[in-house]
Amino acid sequence: MLANTADVRIMLRTYGKQLSNAKRLARFRRALRLSEAQDVVDISRQARRRELVERIAREIMENLIVNGAENPVVEDILDRLEAETGWPVLLEYPLDGGDLRILRRSEDAPESLGPEEAAQLMRRLWEITLAKVDETML
Repeated sequence: MLANTADVRIMLRTYGKQLSNAKRLARFRRALRLSEAQDVVDISRQARRRELVERIAREIMENLIVNGAENPVVEDILDRLEAETGWPVLLEYPLDGGDLRILRRSEDAPESLGPEEAAQLMRRLWEITLAKVDETML
């Protein structure tokens, strides 16, 4: 089978371009290694860690805290929140499947919080959870 000379030229030109790009990338990598590449690596590690901390904190808030799981991390987070607020906090989803309700436990009956107070409490719960996860991660 004979190859068309135009096809061979196109193939060789394509390989030549790929070889030039590979050499250019290798020079760039060498220059990057010699420069302050360590800073870039540290920033990306910190960003990945922050993303992982946020993902774990979200899981804790969505699953463990609201479900009342008996977990030392969850207990510590809720203890910190209760120490800051000065009253026991109750988080629950209504049986009808509505949004999360934040209640203040009292001796008579649990009291529902207003929307502004509930938003502040959830923000603070998020901050405490992030701090706790960040403390406990290696």
